[in-house]
Amino acid sequence: QVQLVESGGGLVQAGDSLRLSCAASGRTFSIYAVGWFRQAPGKEREFVGGITWSGGSTYYANSMRGRFTVSRDNAKNTVSLQMNSLKPEDTAVYYCATAPRASLVREMYDNWGQGTRVTVSS
Repeated sequence: QVQLVESGGGLVQAGDSLRLSCAASGRTFSIYAVGWFRQAPGKEREFVGGITWSGGSTYYANSMRGRFTVSRDNAKNTVSLQMNSLKPEDTAVYYCATAPRASLVREMYDNWGQGTRVTVSS
């Protein structure tokens, strides 16, 4: 079982950028697709963006495209989420998760980190 630990969250102002990291333990991390999700208070957990096992392809929710960028470094067992031009509505707990293959569907992801909180003030 791959264990995932997110980091990099915090309090920022609208318009700022933030980079989240997802660190994985386990030699088999590189065989999984990795997705980023977020959950705002009182809302469902939603897909943000993801990356294939090789890092060759990324995919995003339509509403996230353009401001968010997912990347990975399998040699370091990390996946990152670069977030630019942050808005107050981006405030949420952000999670990374693994799946057998690339998917935008939350149910395809069966291994989750504990999340890192991002708060964007106006």
